[in-house]
Amino acid sequence: MSGGPIGYYVHHHGEGHRQRARAIAARAPGRFTLIGTGVEHLSGPFDTVELPDDRPFDRDDFDGADGEIVRPDALHYAPIHHEGVRERTRLVASWIAERRPALMVVDVSVEMAMLARLCATPTVYVRLAGARWDAAHLDAFRGAQALLAPFDPRCETADAPDWVRAKTFYASGLGSYSAASDRTDNVVLVAFGRGGSRTTVQDLDDAARATPDRQWRVMGPIGCPSPAPPNLDVAGWIDHADEEIGAAGVVVGGAGDGVLGAVAACGKAYVCIPEDRPFGEQRAKAEALDAAGAAIVLQRWPQPGEWPEVLRKASAIGTRAIAGFHDRHGVAKAAATILDWADR
Repeated sequence: MSGGPIGYYVHHHGEGHRQRARAIAARAPGRFTLIGTGVEHLSGPFDTVELPDDRPFDRDDFDGADGEIVRPDALHYAPIHHEGVRERTRLVASWIAERRPALMVVDVSVEMAMLARLCATPTVYVRLAGARWDAAHLDAFRGAQALLAPFDPRCETADAPDWVRAKTFYASGLGSYSAASDRTDNVVLVAFGRGGSRTTVQDLDDAARATPDRQWRVMGPIGCPSPAPPNLDVAGWIDHADEEIGAAGVVVGGAGDGVLGAVAACGKAYVCIPEDRPFGEQRAKAEALDAAGAAIVLQRWPQPGEWPEVLRKASAIGTRAIAGFHDRHGVAKAAATILDWADR
């Protein structure tokens, strides 16, 4: 069905999913409908379908588990008697029945991939980094027309099945990133994503006090110490995080898709402290950065006295290696490939 609509399911945990969806959809005005929780406020040449939240309403520390004793191996998250899940399923199935899409891009949810397939709709599954070889993921991979990996092939795990690799289109750089501007070498930018972090307010306070010659700026969902040292600025959530990253001398952060993508696009000195994520996603990318000599990779937040040397080493690394993890044509390639899959 040439020229048919394309659905794009956007997962609501982490910012990288939204960045990819917006960047890809903007390449084909009018073709995409972004579907998910928290998409109704997104602007661009695409439609949106807002879905109710599927997370428990009585928990602030949601870990992705549905709490069910019995669950099919082909599913990850299938809570019983959850009205949000019921309504999400109805809305997606209704949209498919009404619009008859040529393709559904699923970023990411094995349940949504299965739902689309049950609704007679081919899927492209966005496959994140890490060892995702459990039964549910493998079934979603098998059922998809193709797989899209939003990372450099060097971030692939060594145990990835050959058939999964063969089915995968690798495309780094799937986001909207600004060029570096007004770089200030003494600025250390700490970038927290929406996925959460082990780093504490006290860690930030200690690091800033240990390096009084550096100006620390922190963005993301974390509080500010009181009283804060004069060289520490906690800015909270910033919509144009890539501009902040482009202006910094050194970036400190995890290995989430959003932060890593912007750091690579801007060619920044990078202190990478991977966060614990399901399937070792961030650790797989951090290992690739370490092997390429593209960043200072640490397994924990440094002690206060270690920070001067850590920052010195990070600044001494050239930017060519980290820049190699960003394909400036990645969005265009991914969009063209998705459109080709949809129009076959």
